[in-house]
This record gives sequence, structure tokens and C-alpha cells, in this order.
Amino acid sequence: MAKKNTKRVMMNIVLFIAIFLLTIYGVFNGEDLGEIKKDVLGCNYIWLIPTIICIFIFIWCESVIIWFLMRSYGIKIKKRECFLYSSVGFFFNSVTPSATGGQPMQIYFMKKKKIPIPISTVILMIVTIIYKLVLVVIGLGILIFARGFVAHYMEDVLAIFYIGLLINIICITVLMILVFHQTLAQKMAVLFLKLLEKLHLLKKRRNRINKLVDSMDLYRETATYIRQHMGRMALIFVFTFFQRCMLFSVTWFVYKAFGLSGTSFVSVITLQAVISIAADMLPFPGGMGISESLFLKLFLPVFGEALLLPGLVLSRGIGYYCQLIISGIFTMIATVTMLFKKKKHIQKN
Repeated sequence: MAKKNTKRVMMNIVLFIAIFLLTIYGVFNGEDLGEIKKDVLGCNYIWLIPTIICIFIFIWCESVIIWFLMRSYGIKIKKRECFLYSSVGFFFNSVTPSATGGQPMQIYFMKKKKIPIPISTVILMIVTIIYKLVLVVIGLGILIFARGFVAHYMEDVLAIFYIGLLINIICITVLMILVFHQTLAQKMAVLFLKLLEKLHLLKKRRNRINKLVDSMDLYRETATYIRQHMGRMALIFVFTFFQRCMLFSVTWFVYKAFGLSGTSFVSVITLQAVISIAADMLPFPGGMGISESLFLKLFLPVFGEALLLPGLVLSRGIGYYCQLIISGIFTMIATVTMLFKKKKHIQKN
């Protein structure tokens, strides 16, 4: 199992590096790097201080939600520990395709803290459902209430936006079916497993379906919790919306750092939300490649041709790569802390 996990980690690292290099080449090939560097260094760095604060608030918001849900289960946990769990989630989500690596690692670290896996799984499932739901609500809100905005900014990227929104809607629909319609979800899953076995993509195993049925208990617990705490779910939804806006705001402060004006705060964060919706579920770590491509299309009328690439460097550099570094540092702290406590426990016994 350890060998298999190591192989998977190495594959993710290789994929991350490959996509990163291709993205750098695709964005900067044929461009005047000296001029871009000059523009980046010439911006007003005072405006970039809030961008770092926004990144910390973005990570901190999820830690508060985790802490809040843990308390509802009677688990007393320090907020700084929840911040480490959030950092672990964001770091591994940023370096794995379709952001699939975060939750398993969060559950692993929580398990080391003696937090029962069923509870941590239910909590993280709620976080995921609401996190995705906020993005879907924003996307539908843009299409329904901002038709002029769509016509002005999004004409060239509507196809990829629709695809991204559709994938997110399918994802949230599947999650909702799993949580609130366990019988239907169980029947669908069993049929899917039998189909895979019939196509010889999976070996026939008698206990596989039994394990599947047993695992549905987690979704049942999630549904029960959500039904019993609808007020808390509404509060978490609002808090998650604020969390998303914090990350989207990074681009606004970069915009102001270049001394630009004429585009409203709401327009800038809405454009950044469009990028997030389009790239969120695509099978690229951190939406690399597609996010940069969409930025160059959507923000051309905002930054202008001269400052478009410098704007991309700072916006994407802080919003994604700086977030990756910050969450990576705290992931290392969480790992060292876990190993230190394990060593201390062994010495004590």
C-alpha cells in the first residue's frame, strides 16, 4: 500500500511539473520578459499587502468552518489545529488533478489526532458540498442576473464556462443524490460496479457490493446532520461565499497596484469567479493552463494589452502559487508536529 501511495505521489509531482512548464512556455513564449519584469517591479507594492491577507483569510475561513462543525459533534479542538488541516487540504488540492487529494490527507491528519474517521468524513463532505454549491450559485447568478456582463466580457469563453458550470452542477447533483437519496445512489452504484465487472474492468468480488452498502452509512449520517442543522448550513454557505470572494479579491488589489481604474470591484471578482467556475473541476492541478488562458481573454479589457501579462503574473502568482507556498509551509508544520508527537508518545511508553 505504501509503495502504491508513493508511486501515486510521484506521478502527481511529475504531472504538476510538466503542466507547470507547459503553462510557462505557452504564456511567455515570444514575449518580452524584461518588459514584463519592469512592469511587475514598477507596481505599487502597498496594494499587494492585502492580497497576502486575503490568502490567509481564505485558508482561515475553512478552518473556522471545520472548527465550528467539530464543536457541534462535541469535539474540542484548537483553531490553530484546524488551520493546519485547512492548509493540508488546500495544498494537496492544488497539486492533484481535479483537487482530489486534499480530503484524504485531511482525514489522515485528523485520524492521527484521534478524530473518528466517520466524523471527519461527514464534516469534510459538508464542507465540499457547500464549497461547490457556492460556486454553482455564483455561476447561475451570473447567467441569470448579469446578461450585460456576460455579453461584454464573456462572449469568447462562454463555451468553456458552460462546460465548467455543467461539470460543477453534475458534481453537486451527484453529492446531493449520495446524501439525500441513498437508495437511488446505492442502486446506481451497484449497477455501475456490475457493469465494470461485466466489461472486465474490475475483477468480480463478492464483498465489494457489501462494502459499498456499508459505506452508504456515511452519506446517511451526512444527510441527517444537514437536515437537523439547516440554520448552521445557511451560516456556513454565507461564510463560504465570503471565503470565495476573498480569493477572487486578489486580482482587484493587483489591478489597483498598477494604478488602474475604470472597472468596478464587483466586475473584477466576478471575472475571477468565471475563471474559477470554468477551471475548478478540470483534470489539471490548480486549473493550470486553462486558468492562465482564460485570464488573458477575460482581463484584456480590464488591464489593457500593456499590463495584461504583468497582471497575470501577480494575480495568478499570488492567488495560486503564493497560496500553494503558504499552505505547503503549514502542511510541513502539521507533518513535523505529527511526527514529533508520535515520537514523544513512543518515548513515553
